[in-house]
Amino acid sequence: MPDLRLVIFDVDGTLVDSQAEIMAAMTQAFASEGVPMLDRPTVLSIVGLSLAEAFAVLCPNAELGQRTRLVQAYKDAFNDLRGADGNAELSPMFDGALAALQTLQAQDDTLLAVATGKSKRGLDKMIERHGLEGLFVSQQVADFHPSKPHPAMVLAALSETGVDAKRAVMLGDTTYDMDMGRAAGVGTIGVSWGYHEAISLNADIVIDSFAALPVAINKLTGHN
Repeated sequence: MPDLRLVIFDVDGTLVDSQAEIMAAMTQAFASEGVPMLDRPTVLSIVGLSLAEAFAVLCPNAELGQRTRLVQAYKDAFNDLRGADGNAELSPMFDGALAALQTLQAQDDTLLAVATGKSKRGLDKMIERHGLEGLFVSQQVADFHPSKPHPAMVLAALSETGVDAKRAVMLGDTTYDMDMGRAAGVGTIGVSWGYHEAISLNADIVIDSFAALPVAINKLTGHN
């Protein structure tokens, strides 16, 4: 569909500020195995990876069985943090995120997608909590793909929507997002408010607010 364009969003660190939730769940997971908790920058550096890959990076000397238990402990802690009804809010949307999504959705030639290291369950909860139902025509999650920066999630979104890679962009806050987008042949837009330093992103364009997003998308997709 040559007239359509696709904007693919990362979630954690890009649309929602989930660091409090992530740090709390990591603290509980590490404590369950008697492993000393790591500092915040180190933990946040793995945001975007699948959990198995994240713990392989954080605990390279741990045996596979322990890393598997850490993954499950993290999932359990994350669910506990959401409260009995699953709706406790620890991950607010960044300023301007919702308005930007609504503005883009209103454009007839623009489709929105998600490519996230979250599980399907986690993404569904995030969408429900923030009232984002119906915004994303393609939702790619860690359950069904190799971890970022493998391009599988972006390629699947392109395939599902029929949009050419030259008319698509990946928006994210980590080098994993940018490397994934680049490997899939789409434009890359980094955000400066996330969990990796903006200078390290090596994105086609780095934006400092959601207000700058439409112009960046237009530039990379050849929109007039």
